[in-house]
Amino acid sequence: MLCYTLSFVDRQILSLLVGPIKRDLMISDTRIGVLQGLAFAVFYTLAGLPIGRIVDTYGRRNPIAAGIFLWSLMTASCSAAKSFWTLFLARIGVGVGEATLSPAAFSLISDYFPKEQLGLAISVYTMGIFVGSGIALAVGGTVVDAVVRMPALHLPILGVVATWRLSFLLVGIPGLLVVLLVYTIREPLRRNLLRTADGRAAELGLWDVLAQVRTRWQAFTGLSVAMIFQSLASYSFLSWAPAFFQRIHGWTPGQSGRALGVILLIFGCSGMYVGGSLCDRWQQRGIREAPLKVTMLSAVGACVFLGIAMLVPNPYLALSLMAPGLFFQAMPIGSAYAAVQLIFPNQVRGQVSAFFMFILNLGGISLGPLLPGVFNDYLFKNEKMLGPSVSLSIALASVGMMIILPLTYRHYRRDYETMNSVLA
Repeated sequence: MLCYTLSFVDRQILSLLVGPIKRDLMISDTRIGVLQGLAFAVFYTLAGLPIGRIVDTYGRRNPIAAGIFLWSLMTASCSAAKSFWTLFLARIGVGVGEATLSPAAFSLISDYFPKEQLGLAISVYTMGIFVGSGIALAVGGTVVDAVVRMPALHLPILGVVATWRLSFLLVGIPGLLVVLLVYTIREPLRRNLLRTADGRAAELGLWDVLAQVRTRWQAFTGLSVAMIFQSLASYSFLSWAPAFFQRIHGWTPGQSGRALGVILLIFGCSGMYVGGSLCDRWQQRGIREAPLKVTMLSAVGACVFLGIAMLVPNPYLALSLMAPGLFFQAMPIGSAYAAVQLIFPNQVRGQVSAFFMFILNLGGISLGPLLPGVFNDYLFKNEKMLGPSVSLSIALASVGMMIILPLTYRHYRRDYETMNSVLA
């Protein structure tokens, strides 16, 4: 969870710097959306596929350590970007580094915990999304408020540096120390392996992995598409909420960051905990599609509360609606990742997780930050319409989830029961 928290601090800090980056690099809202989404997501997703193979074949701890080192270094290097394209390349590096973490972490956690506790266990890990985002907004916003009032800095090699760039250095460098902490993690024995007729663990190649996905394609596709929409809604909000308060209500980065950070930490984490616990409880009662039902509940609540929050004129009323909205939005994240683990054998979990995240992030992380920027620039043609742009993005994504999830229940239930009968 600490590693995932760190990854989201480094990923989210850019959302607080929209104003000065737009001004200094002279770029549009659409390009800001590309920097927050596409630049990160494309290589985050592509790099995850070969990393998943490494995780399943060799080990899980060393890829995590290497990834943290890379993404921390590339976050710090964002401070040296002189144009849209150099910042784009640095964000690619952050994405490649972060691609190592989740496929390895999901595989590790699945071997540490029994399936009856996996929804909650992975929910605790994925709390890093909201802990990291909350810290990035609360602490990062305060740092941004402090550094933007400082005069330009004169640094060795870099020369005169705009003070907003210091934020990237301050959040990137500490990650290099976390690399050492990763080496305290023990590699657990792999459990839930497919075995050959003589009892040996089966060795599965790439075509075998694809065959495992094909046999579960309906459940896997339904779950993946639903989580694309969930991720799209989350990143639409997380990427633009700070700018919403700054642009529409005149708040400073520190004011918006602290307010959003607190509700992310409290309501995001509690929503994830409740969602994971509810998923485990329902599965213990024999409701095999419990992760999908938690996701359905999330879609309805997030659509209502977050959608309205971005439209109300009072910033404090907006925050009061965002709190329950984020609670619902957070509920299915850990459960959905656990759902994938529960219908696949151990030998392919890293690769399937990477493939799942490839689909989810290529759609969600790319489109989530991008859609509000596109709506703002080309539909409303007014940067003061940021609230309706985000609200529209969340509403469209939530409706998509409500359509796809009920169609997936039966297929997921079948694959869950089949997998557990094979491993019995």
